[in-house]
Amino acid sequence: MTEADEGIRLAKRVAALAGCSRREAELLIENGAVRVDGEPTLLPQSRVRPEQSVEIEAGARPQPVVPVTLLLHKPAGMPTDNAHRLLVAANHHEPERAGLRFLPRHVAAQRCMTPLETGASGLVVFTQEWRVERKLQEDAGILEHEVMVDVAGPVGPETLARLERSSARVSIGQQAEGHTGLRFALKGARPGQIAHICDDAGLQILAMKRIRIGRVPLAGLLPNQWRYLTPTERF
Repeated sequence: MTEADEGIRLAKRVAALAGCSRREAELLIENGAVRVDGEPTLLPQSRVRPEQSVEIEAGARPQPVVPVTLLLHKPAGMPTDNAHRLLVAANHHEPERAGLRFLPRHVAAQRCMTPLETGASGLVVFTQEWRVERKLQEDAGILEHEVMVDVAGPVGPETLARLERSSARVSIGQQAEGHTGLRFALKGARPGQIAHICDDAGLQILAMKRIRIGRVPLAGLLPNQWRYLTPTERF
């Protein structure tokens, strides 16, 4: 097969057009500054044929992609170890924010800092930012987690008092026939901790959803959706 048939690597073509190094060409592509036949192309290893049009955004600079932190609504039944598979463009809650476009680099080498039980749903934090990683590690024991827990049957004053003697602050969110919604707020939450508290109180958990970590809420994310942590948000 000839080069005309299979094409050449996009990074090589961009390097020739821009008069820059191959690495600088890769950075231009990864930052979304390159279009092939009018369409954004984000993969440096993709191939282009000689007759295809390659354009570089005016004024674009070959800078490394800025690390980001992602907030995911993990669905119940998915192990946290598999949750990174949901960090794809199709599950992005917002197409853009503050001029930041989704780039494949944003989901590469993401580290999960706040695991959840497989049966639980709710907020999970992934980050590439060392400052966020250090914050979540160093403050793990004092960071408050807010979790909504649906348990079977009613929860009377005696059971509630028993729950409140645990390491969590517990209140009743709603009472309905056959189940009760409880709100747990606890610091340094660990997977399995709430289940242990409920088990000690003789309560059967029906569902569990984490809705806040520190000052960062789950907000309007649906299961499987993710969004960027904004510059003004702090844990």
